[in-house]
Amino acid sequence: MSKLLDPKVLMAIKDLSLAAKTVIDGFMTGINKSSIKGPGLEFSQYRSYQPGDDLRWLDWKMYGRSDRYYIRESEVETSISVRFLIDASGSMNHEDRGVKKIDYARYLAASLAYLANLQGDAIGLYVFNEDGLFSLAARQDFQHLSRMFHQLEGIKAGGKFTKAINYKDIYSGSRKRELLVFISDLYEQNGEIFNLLDTLSALKNEVIVFHLMGKNEMDLDYKGYTAVEDLETGETLKIDANTSKKGYQENLEKHLSQLRMEMLDRQISYRLISMDQPLDQALRDFLNQRNKLRS
Repeated sequence: MSKLLDPKVLMAIKDLSLAAKTVIDGFMTGINKSSIKGPGLEFSQYRSYQPGDDLRWLDWKMYGRSDRYYIRESEVETSISVRFLIDASGSMNHEDRGVKKIDYARYLAASLAYLANLQGDAIGLYVFNEDGLFSLAARQDFQHLSRMFHQLEGIKAGGKFTKAINYKDIYSGSRKRELLVFISDLYEQNGEIFNLLDTLSALKNEVIVFHLMGKNEMDLDYKGYTAVEDLETGETLKIDANTSKKGYQENLEKHLSQLRMEMLDRQISYRLISMDQPLDQALRDFLNQRNKLRS
């Protein structure tokens, strides 16, 4: 399973929908499939097929008997609304071993969206960049999943993070509680990331943050480099990795510890992801948070 979920292997698959299917198929072979549930498990009644309905819930036996299409409806609504929030600021262009953060983010979001669609959930998308906030409304059907893949493929990281004045679309989302999945490197200059998280927390939604870091960032592994560039401001900083490593890692651990406390204070689920790691732990975290919202 891990080989199928390995980032470098996965990102060799250029078709995002195929990559997402590969991830989830591999993931589902390694877990108890009873934890992957879609709608219709507690069957209640049939209704006539409507354009846009998920074809997986067509009852072909009923079609054979009546020559008409019917959908099996569940007695208990099991689906939720899931929105994926992608940080597309310039720092997400950071690269480690041939993988950029923005690429890891798009493949992770595509895989989670594919899994959510299997669950019968409505899925939506927010993309945060310097030009504003792109919003794709949450819906549940296969065509909408394809639209989301198309938008994810077109994301280009650059500039600074979205200004708070552009957050108005967030308040016009679903009226019911949603699961919000924020994928970011959490790089901020003036508290803009945590201003966003405070906005999300105020909406009483369930929030999970996937914090992306390159292994070269975590280990200060910049062999052959004498300077690093801030991808959002263009500023450069001279480094000597050999002499700076110990102090850097001590400061990094303090920073990460502070981040965990900030998330805990806001009742936000937090997961640090090194980009050399496979995607399975993020998928498990997602399922746990989804089940928490439904309970």
